[in-house]
Amino acid sequence: MDSAEETAEGYRPWSEVTPDAARRLLVAAVEAFAERGYHATTTRDIAGRAGMSPAALYIHYKTKEELLHRISRIGHDKALEILATAAEAPGSAAGRLDAAVRSFVRWHAAHHTTARVVQYELDALAPEHRSEIVALRRRSDAAVRRMLAEGVASGEFDVPDVPGTTLAVLSLCIDVARWFSADGRRTPDEVGALYADLVLRMVGARTPGPRTPGSPT
Repeated sequence: MDSAEETAEGYRPWSEVTPDAARRLLVAAVEAFAERGYHATTTRDIAGRAGMSPAALYIHYKTKEELLHRISRIGHDKALEILATAAEAPGSAAGRLDAAVRSFVRWHAAHHTTARVVQYELDALAPEHRSEIVALRRRSDAAVRRMLAEGVASGEFDVPDVPGTTLAVLSLCIDVARWFSADGRRTPDEVGALYADLVLRMVGARTPGPRTPGSPT
């Protein structure tokens, strides 16, 4: 994870992690897991990227899996914050869904390296940690499902299968982390606007969400 991604949109995903050595190890682990995959990465790889010895790593994290769990927890907490905040905001269901998708996609694009590890290394977690993260993912799922159900109830959305559509919306947003490149033609904001428009079309929104300059019409 380079410094540009770490500070994108003013968001510092590891700012609450202290001491500095523990934070450096998290950044190094994200880089290594994203590049090589969890199982192909060793604690020596992580320590070397952080400019530390393997022995120094164990002072802060007992295992490689503990590092992955910390990364996953921080990322899933952020995802839930984005979606729950939008779900609880005032306004139309379309407006809330628009805001949720924009923010969720923008985060996955701006922090694509971190997001790839957070979203695609779930099966590498120990059973108790996986259960914890799955519970957070279900709460995120519930936030999106709530917005869709309320849109159907108000007549704004035409969604015959709310659970299935919830899965489709979340999968579409999360996949941005897999392909986004900072060298690509679209910025995180532009991808967020595009996906918000796509999702509103997907749910048959009858009340358009708010538009920002440069977003699709």
